[in-house]
Amino acid sequence: MATRNSTQQPSTINPKSLAGKKAVITGGTIGMGRAIVRALTDRGAEVIYTGRSDQRLAEAQEVLDTPLAHPVRSDATDPLAIAALGDEVADRFGAVDYVFVNQGIAEFQTLEEVTEESWDRIFDVNAKGAFFTVQRLAPLVSEGGSIIFTTVSNDRVFPGLSAYSGAKEAVAALTKVLAAELLPRKIRVNAIAPGFILTPTMGVADLTDEQRAEFIEQGNSSTPMGRGGTMEEIAAAALYLAVEATFTTGVELPVDGGFSQGISD
Repeated sequence: MATRNSTQQPSTINPKSLAGKKAVITGGTIGMGRAIVRALTDRGAEVIYTGRSDQRLAEAQEVLDTPLAHPVRSDATDPLAIAALGDEVADRFGAVDYVFVNQGIAEFQTLEEVTEESWDRIFDVNAKGAFFTVQRLAPLVSEGGSIIFTTVSNDRVFPGLSAYSGAKEAVAALTKVLAAELLPRKIRVNAIAPGFILTPTMGVADLTDEQRAEFIEQGNSSTPMGRGGTMEEIAAAALYLAVEATFTTGVELPVDGGFSQGISD
């Protein structure tokens, strides 16, 4: 029987030094992405991270407060921006060890509310942008490096997230296909699948304070561990797959407090 413990603290990851390592993180200005940037730079890695907003990039850089983090304005839906990101990475780093494809948007829309425009917007960021970002950056990944996608804990689904869930399932499939394609270069490709994670936006655009509070309450009650996960726990899982799990590829790792596993207390 699982037990609920809302005061449980996240465990720490192996503090193996990453000094001299290079990483790229898309969607790194807030939430889980910024936590991954922080985890990498705390261990000595040098990081390029992206965002679409100059304001958010500036705010992130102020919070991170380290010369190891380099902000780059980039839009994963813009092919020219993806190409420019690749050029920036090549010019600054030459080669990279880790790529974290973390950008994503979600919108609650029922079957009747989804439009072609909203569907394309969500797929362009979450799936199409993820694929073409990796297509551009994969040639820069060193032999033995790794690529980590962010998907979602999708085994239990909710009304109103058809486009988002579909796009993230596409990324889960990409993880397996690209793991096979990049195997000859000894590049591992994996994904983390977060459940309810306590982030500023909760992963959904334009939530009101009331909606956010309701979302958190629902998340806590439906998560077997009885609480939402922390951004630091997501970062720990992402770094585990990138750095420590050297015999693991093509895996989607749930980081969801048992949400997708059917565990109950």
